[in-house]
Amino acid sequence: MLPESALPARPQGLLTRLFARVPGHWRAPLIRLAAVWLALIVLFLGDWRDMAWQWWESSTYNHILLIPPILGWLAMQRGAETAQIVPRAWWPGLIVTGGAVFLWVLGDFSGLNLARQLAVVVMLQGAALALLGPRVAAAQLFPLGYMLTLVPFGDELIPFLQMITAKLTMLLLALSQIPATIDGVFITTRFGYFEVAEACSGVKFLIAMLAYGALVSNVCFASWRRRAGFMALSLVVPVLANGVRAWGTVYIASWRGIEFAASFDHIFYGWVFFALVMGLVMAVGWRFFDRKIDAPLVDGAAIAASPLLARLERMALPTTAALGGIAALALAGLAWSAAASRIAAPMPDLIALQTVPGWQFDNGSPNSEWHPLHGGADHRLVARYTDGKGHVVDMSFALYAAQGDGKEAGGFGQGALPLGSRWAWEEPGPGFADARSDVIQAPGPIHRLAVTWLRSGDLLTGSNTRLKLANMEDRLLLRARPTMTLILSAEAGEGAPPPDESIRSFLAATGPIAPWMDRTARVR
Repeated sequence: MLPESALPARPQGLLTRLFARVPGHWRAPLIRLAAVWLALIVLFLGDWRDMAWQWWESSTYNHILLIPPILGWLAMQRGAETAQIVPRAWWPGLIVTGGAVFLWVLGDFSGLNLARQLAVVVMLQGAALALLGPRVAAAQLFPLGYMLTLVPFGDELIPFLQMITAKLTMLLLALSQIPATIDGVFITTRFGYFEVAEACSGVKFLIAMLAYGALVSNVCFASWRRRAGFMALSLVVPVLANGVRAWGTVYIASWRGIEFAASFDHIFYGWVFFALVMGLVMAVGWRFFDRKIDAPLVDGAAIAASPLLARLERMALPTTAALGGIAALALAGLAWSAAASRIAAPMPDLIALQTVPGWQFDNGSPNSEWHPLHGGADHRLVARYTDGKGHVVDMSFALYAAQGDGKEAGGFGQGALPLGSRWAWEEPGPGFADARSDVIQAPGPIHRLAVTWLRSGDLLTGSNTRLKLANMEDRLLLRARPTMTLILSAEAGEGAPPPDESIRSFLAATGPIAPWMDRTARVR
């Protein structure tokens, strides 16, 4: 029998070989960090699953699928300098982790997905700070910060980008001498009717270019001024290019027809045009690249000699305390959320439509069907009122026992403009006190004014942000208060009174709208 020393060596796996190259003082900290990150992902798996679904399913966020390998590459590019640092547990990292957990709690209380998803990413950043210390964070500053690009955001920019694109399109149509008129995001020409839809807002390319621009700025530039200039270019060019894209679609439709223009838009503009724009941005920035190809991305000597980092490093704590603190903060946030999720305002068995002096219920139908969305509402009322003087107002009322995921009175795609409906946002409407006013449009075109009030406790507002802040306060204090949504809407039509006149006439008959909503909900 051969002695053990004579046996052939077993082949080592890739991970084993890579781990063998890790300095001894880094092996245990890396294992701890990986274990903590895995535990945080498992504890908040619902939010990570939602993000991953958006990365995979939404074309706006497909580019994020490339971010994890990019993060690994960025960390490895700084590996030699980082390996010289001895990781130390650092208690200020627990403050970052605790702030992220609190943000997650607020997002969970308000049903704000963006806040929750941002929070779970910041938790990973905070855990890295707590376990590895300030010098490691300084060496890996950009990869840690670049983790924020994992968060799918940008839907909030869509209405603004739609308006910018529509105005740029009109400007270019005027320069190319193509007569056109505009209603919000709808453009009418003699050969067709065009909408700058949400998919045409350019948000997809803008978000991808921001992530790309940040990466190029860090890797290819050393000067902060040049970095800022390239980031500005990455922000402005996609917006301008999307205006050119929309104008090009209309221009092609003017001589080849709408169907050909639509096909050309999806094939050329969708697959080729923005690749050319990205190449143009890189070509402009190329001549200003000032980082040498072999230059290190971080200055290890400066990090080692920094007196500021030396002072910060004194705020150390035992590794076991850092691990326990991260676990305690995460579990406390989950427990707080669980306790608040059981809080719900008492609901009446039923609510009923109120009569309005001088107004009667009307069984007529609008020219284009309009059905506001109140997902998760405990009670809902829909009615049409008329005063016999030509004023017609549609009312939609919803009452919620609590707010949360799937029950968001002012959430995206809720209310007067349901996501995926035939209605599209046109422009802001005339002002109404404590309300949001929007003009929406359906094919025809048919114009409709929708005025929305949101109410919780003593708050009456048209701002979804203010409502969410009030909902957060209620959940933080474990206070049960109902939430209400009221939408009054009127359709524009030839010979009919202006929509805002009809709604103001209705409000004059109801009296102050806050008590009227409370009486409808039977909460006071």
